[in-house]
Amino acid sequence: MRLFFASCFTFVLAAAIGLGATWITLNRGVAFGALTIGAWTAWPKSGSVDIDPYARATIARNGSLPIGTGDGVAFYAHTDDEGGRLDGRCSYAISGMTPAARYWTLTLYDPQGSLVANAIDRHDFTSAEILRYADGRFAITVSPRARPGNWLPTGGIEQFMLVWRLYDTPIGVAMRTTKEGPMPAITRKGCS
Repeated sequence: MRLFFASCFTFVLAAAIGLGATWITLNRGVAFGALTIGAWTAWPKSGSVDIDPYARATIARNGSLPIGTGDGVAFYAHTDDEGGRLDGRCSYAISGMTPAARYWTLTLYDPQGSLVANAIDRHDFTSAEILRYADGRFAITVSPRARPGNWLPTGGIEQFMLVWRLYDTPIGVAMRTTKEGPMPAITRKGCS
């Protein structure tokens, strides 16, 4: 009888640890094979047959459609370069050079992955419409109030995330270093 209760206790404990670890992984967005460049993180294998089971479960849970390995890669930023959470009541500068890609988009989402409502109905920028400096660099201001130049409104929400999608790019599964893929810096400029 004692062996039976010990076995049941061990089974319940193992199930609780396993299910708890899976729940934490799905809710915190932890997956294997991450590629991090500055504040930006991508999971290049998410769009391939080599996807890990936790990433597969996260995709099934939130219903997102990952970019295929041959098509490109999506980088996510939840923090600035200093590690502070992206706050929609603050202003940020996203600046630098874009990585090598035929086409890219930068989109602002709320933490649940929905587009953020704003007065001008602007949610993203693309490589085809961005204003650049003469040397090819650019600056995008992300803030709740209108700014000159490339401005992406936050709608004043408490937290947001940025998704930088690079299409037809060498950055991906084969690349495991940050030397060939500089990502733009995310710098906090102040809060209102």
